[in-house]
Amino acid sequence: MSETHQASDLIQLFNHLFLESLNTELVAGEDEPIYLPASQSYPHHRVIFAHGFFASALHEISHWCVAGPERRLLEDFGYWYKPDGRNAAEQAEFERVEQRPQAYEWILSVSAGKRFHFSADNLAAGLGASDAFKYAVQQRVFTTLKLGMNPRLNALSEALRQFYSQPPLSLDQFELEPLACAS
Repeated sequence: MSETHQASDLIQLFNHLFLESLNTELVAGEDEPIYLPASQSYPHHRVIFAHGFFASALHEISHWCVAGPERRLLEDFGYWYKPDGRNAAEQAEFERVEQRPQAYEWILSVSAGKRFHFSADNLAAGLGASDAFKYAVQQRVFTTLKLGMNPRLNALSEALRQFYSQPPLSLDQFELEPLACAS
């Protein structure tokens, strides 16, 4: 993580925006990320990200931005998740459900002036993000920017752009790297 992108800054920005207004706080965790709704033992919803990593925080926040009010009352938003080691069919399903969260993560990354990395989240199978997945995520970014961001995503994007002195978002900030050509 670069010195410019500290998880503590992201925690402060997120909590300033959402702790009081949506009873949700961003928390640095030690192990696997998880979303925990408020309970009798803890008064706030918590977006807990892994190992204090800035990129992990952006990814978990992106899932939170996707989740509607009902899902935000469920642990991990009630989403399906199969851990590392998915087969091809399971990986295809993963890529289908990850398009919008990774599009939102890309928007937040650009808003913070940070490079975005696609994640296939399947190291054991040796699979990287497919070109089709990258294209689908890019198209989701374009659609989101054209139609407008939801209020949570928009508020955090604006706060990040202001904090990191980034310009307004534009479609040309979301170009895919050229595909490797077979010789």
